[in-house]
Amino acid sequence: MTTQTDLPLMILPERLAVCRLPAEAASPDWARPGVLLAQVRTTDELSIVCNERYVPPEVRAERGWRAIQVQGPLEFSMVGVLAAMAVPLAQVGISIFVLSTFDTDFVLVKEDALDRAVNALTQAGFLVINHVCLSA
Repeated sequence: MTTQTDLPLMILPERLAVCRLPAEAASPDWARPGVLLAQVRTTDELSIVCNERYVPPEVRAERGWRAIQVQGPLEFSMVGVLAAMAVPLAQVGISIFVLSTFDTDFVLVKEDALDRAVNALTQAGFLVINHVCLSA
């Protein structure tokens, strides 16, 4: 059985923005590949997660997110990975934004909560690699 310590977490280096565009909007040129680019279209909106430095100031966006990536690939039969991350973060009052791909999961937290998030996840048994504590 896989446990949290079998799934190291990696902090991605870019600051990200979560953007909202109208449902009928074309995919914008500024939504360019970086360490993470996600576009999800529904009948109500087009949501884009990308490097925040490319997002024009007039675009409705929440800026200042950092991504914590579960080192995959994860089998579709695995259960509880996101819950194992979300619960300790919720217990310390950290809001999250979650993305999943075919191979893995990403939990986004605001950059000013990143050190607290890493501490909470470490205490929950996760191994967090490549993180330098900014508040030390």
